[in-house]
Amino acid sequence: MSIIEKINQARQGEASSPWETLSIYRVPNASVTLIRSLTPLRLSPSAPTTADAAAFAPWIHKWRSLYHALDRTGRDVRLYLDAARFLEDRARSCYEAPISMSSDAFVESLVLDSIFALELFRGVAREGFRGLGYSPNDPVFAVRGIMHSLQRNMIMLENQLPLFVLDWILTLQLGYEPSGSYLVAPLSLRFFNPLMPTDELLRPTASSGPLYEVDSGGALHCIDVFRHNLLPCPTPASIPRLTCRGKQSARPFAAACPTPFSDAWWLPITNKRRWQLIHRVVDLRDAGIKFRRRTGVRFWDIEFKDGVLYIPCLLIHDGTKSLFLNLIVFEQCHLECDNHITSYLTFMDNLINSDVDVRYLHANEIIEHWLGSDGEVAVMFNRLCQEVMFDRHDCYLSELLEQVRYYNNKWNTWRASFNHKYFSNPLAFISLIAVVVLLLLIAAHTVYTVYPYYKPK
Repeated sequence: MSIIEKINQARQGEASSPWETLSIYRVPNASVTLIRSLTPLRLSPSAPTTADAAAFAPWIHKWRSLYHALDRTGRDVRLYLDAARFLEDRARSCYEAPISMSSDAFVESLVLDSIFALELFRGVAREGFRGLGYSPNDPVFAVRGIMHSLQRNMIMLENQLPLFVLDWILTLQLGYEPSGSYLVAPLSLRFFNPLMPTDELLRPTASSGPLYEVDSGGALHCIDVFRHNLLPCPTPASIPRLTCRGKQSARPFAAACPTPFSDAWWLPITNKRRWQLIHRVVDLRDAGIKFRRRTGVRFWDIEFKDGVLYIPCLLIHDGTKSLFLNLIVFEQCHLECDNHITSYLTFMDNLINSDVDVRYLHANEIIEHWLGSDGEVAVMFNRLCQEVMFDRHDCYLSELLEQVRYYNNKWNTWRASFNHKYFSNPLAFISLIAVVVLLLLIAAHTVYTVYPYYKPK
């Protein structure tokens, strides 16, 4: 192929690639192994490009979900196939990875995965699986241990389905006319609520407001819905993100910046000191900074006041690791959303370097975890942020970091070290007093010895 032919091929690819509609990305190779090690079960809806013929048993349960949905509603499967075919081009444009499937295979996979997800959402969030016609002893469609594994798997970025497809299929199931209503968002929030990194419920719940309907804030898929509801408010899509050269760009891939999936973009942070937002807990304590639990706010809402860092409680369990990792990947890939979650996790990664830091935060009720040890928590944070590209100036915690940095000067560090060394131990304090008294006696003796020499009688 000549260079002219290659340029023409690139021109055609540029014209046929709707960059603005991308929302379901290929996970960078550096994170694939870690994500999949945290989510061993492969039963959830998957992007049509990831269908594996060898995984036959999981597909049986997907076909079972379709059978139950058709039997319960009395609708013809062609109703859903026609809807998926109508949405096919729009759905294909959401996937970053090229889709080589035929039109029929793609449409079939889209319907099958959508029905499977909706049956799980409705079974957990509203009707219950018995109300949907499933047996209490069903191996998948029942509220039991496997459900937690499904939730962890379905929150993976590479397993997302476009939200508009799920909404359209659900409106057909309920007998509504597709009108752009957001019906799936509250169901997905209720379904993924056990993954919450706090003990509070996601808002809004599926039991609030009219049947099913709630504004999803223009979310792209379920993980975006989840992220919107973790943050103070939906992030405006009009706010551009910084590219790697600090320039604003309305397109995901700027010419001046390597592609987000190339080795040049997804580099490990080898010199972590360059990306240090804040010192570790042990060092901050030596500088006189105290830690207290903050209540009544979201987990990311950190405050610094009068030498005290007020940090809300963070609940860590097996699902938290997979959730945070996929949220980081989404924020790194989708340049039209901010880096709120990434900033928070980078901040916590800097605070926590070992089990000693975790133990102190746990003692102050800032971290609660269901893992095996404090050391596992430290390893989790250190692994989550290993491959993160991060700009400390593009961070919602920038002002707080400056306040901590101003407080953490040499005088405060010396004073805190002095207090910790001499006033926390009674024996050391007594020794200090003895030394001070001895110095005063020596000074007094010197004065009385020298004074007659200068002032003779």
